[in-house]
Amino acid sequence: MSCVADPRVLVAGASGFAGAIAARLVDRHPAFELSAVTSRSDIGKLLGDVYPQHRVDAALQELDVDRHGDADAAIVAYPHGAAAPVVAALRERGVRVVDLSADFRLRDRPTYEHWYGEHGAPELFGDAVYGLPEVYGEQVAAADIVANPGCYPTATLLALAPLARSETIRDVVVDAKSGVSGAGRTPSAKTHFVSMAENVTPYGVGAHRHMPEIDQELAALGAPIATTFTAHLMPLDQGELVSCYVTTSEPWSQERVDEAYADWADGKPFVEISAVPPGVRDVRDTNVCRIHARADERTGKVFVFAAIDNLWKGAASQAVQNLNLMFGLPETLGIEP
Repeated sequence: MSCVADPRVLVAGASGFAGAIAARLVDRHPAFELSAVTSRSDIGKLLGDVYPQHRVDAALQELDVDRHGDADAAIVAYPHGAAAPVVAALRERGVRVVDLSADFRLRDRPTYEHWYGEHGAPELFGDAVYGLPEVYGEQVAAADIVANPGCYPTATLLALAPLARSETIRDVVVDAKSGVSGAGRTPSAKTHFVSMAENVTPYGVGAHRHMPEIDQELAALGAPIATTFTAHLMPLDQGELVSCYVTTSEPWSQERVDEAYADWADGKPFVEISAVPPGVRDVRDTNVCRIHARADERTGKVFVFAAIDNLWKGAASQAVQNLNLMFGLPETLGIEP
C-alpha cells in the first residue's frame, strides 16, 4: 500500500473510449492529479475536442516514457500486445500500473500464447494481480501491476462468485450481450450502424478470448469448469448484460440463493442485489454491477443475471477503483455509486 500525497496519474491511450473515461475520472478525482494524457492517433488535439462530453482540456501527447515516466501511476489503455512493452517501460521507472489490456490477466504462459501469441514483456509475465477488487482487494493494494479484468469476465465473475465459492457449480452457460463500444473506437463492418441497427449478432463463437480468463478465475473461486460462453453484439453504444444458467451438484432453494448473494454483496459498495432482473440502463455511467439470482424449480438450475457498464465497471472506473486501493484510499473515492 502506498500513501503518496496527490499521486500523479498518466493515462496512456486516452483517445480510446475507455481511456477517455479514465482520464475524465482521474481529472475530477479528489486525490489524484492527471499528469498527462497520451494517444497514438490524435496527438496535439485536446481530449475535450475529441470527446467534448468528458470536459478534459488536456492536450493529447505522444507517449515518451522518459518524460512521462515521472508519474506515480499509470492507466494503460492500449490493445493487447501493444500494452505489455509500455507497462514494462513504465515499471522500469517505478511507475505503478493498471493495465486495461489482456496482456497480464492470464497466469499460464502457454494459455496466453495460444489465445494472444507471443508476450510483449515476458520478464513480467505472472507479476500482475488480477484486478477484480471484490475478490482480490488486499492483493491489489500491494500490487505494482494490476491487470484490469475484461468486461465480460467482470460481470460473469461477480455474478457467479457465490455459487463458485460453494463448490457446487457443475456446469454453466453464459449468454452475454454488449454494446458496440466494446469493440473499440475504430468501426468495422460488424459494428457499423447499418449492420447493428435492429439486429443482434453472436460473435467469437467457441473462440472468444475472454473464455480462458473466466475459466481461470472461476477455478480460483472454487469452480474448475469449462464455461460455455457466447457473446452477442447489441444495438447499444454501451452497456452489458450476462445471463448465466448454472447447473449445480445439489439443489439450491431460493432462500439459500438469497442468503448467499446477500452475504456476497455485504461490504462491497459496487455490488447491488436486485429483486428483479437488471437492465443495462440501471448501471449506465457507474461502477456498479447489479445482480439478480433466482433458483428455478422446474429445471433445478440457478439463473443469475448481471448488468454493468462495459466502459465503466468493465474498464475505466474499475481501473480507478484499483488505483484507489493501490494508494491506500477508499475504493469508492471519485467513483461513488
